Amino acid sequence: MLGLPDAIRGCLFDLDGVLTRTATVHQAAWKRTFDEFLRAGDPQAGEFTDADYQQYVDGKPRADGVRDFLASRGIELPEGTADDGPDADTVQGVATRKNDLVQLELDEHGVEVYDGSMRYLRAVKAAGLPVAVVTASANGEKVIAAGGFADLVDARIDGVVTAREGYRGKPAPDTFLAGARALGLEPAQAVVFEDAQSGVAAGRAGEFGFVVGVDRVGQADALREHGADVVVDDLAELL
Repeated sequence: MLGLPDAIRGCLFDLDGVLTRTATVHQAAWKRTFDEFLRAGDPQAGEFTDADYQQYVDGKPRADGVRDFLASRGIELPEGTADDGPDADTVQGVATRKNDLVQLELDEHGVEVYDGSMRYLRAVKAAGLPVAVVTASANGEKVIAAGGFADLVDARIDGVVTAREGYRGKPAPDTFLAGARALGLEPAQAVVFEDAQSGVAAGRAGEFGFVVGVDRVGQADALREHGADVVVDDLAELL
């Protein structure tokens, strides 16, 4: 009834873009952050694009996204520290600037969930399968609580856990492997649900039993190329 192989015993969900509509919030915050940064150094600099977001930033820890995108423009910044303020021209300072914008948006407008994803999540729990949310966001706990589905989540591996434990970010499989361990499962027993190319690649790299790509922005072919076993526009399609 869940559209999954019989061997699957648990589910690992990305958060932004899979369960919640906050991916658009993150993308807008990244665009404003990078456009302002680039134009401060060169008023004629090309803007941060949707393609840049998908290729360099989506699904990754904030600092990795900063490094990877700026490297694509031939820019290298000092690393700085986690205490750097939003005005610091360091990797951590740019990451802080982006997070401040996301926090402001969440505080002002809250969190919107995908109805189809909530239907699917409830069906997963009704079938007795445990659930972990695996997200690069350091705001994972706040977003889950604001979305009203904390009672449906058995484990959370978010940006706070990733930093504390020293996990590599997606496309490395570390965080999904941690999610499977938190549910007491082997990778082959778990399914990964992801909307980011880097996240799908992480699911494939971790040799998970099934990888579902969720296409919210018209990148179905890219999700398949990165390792998705199946691609859907909405999780309710699997019911």
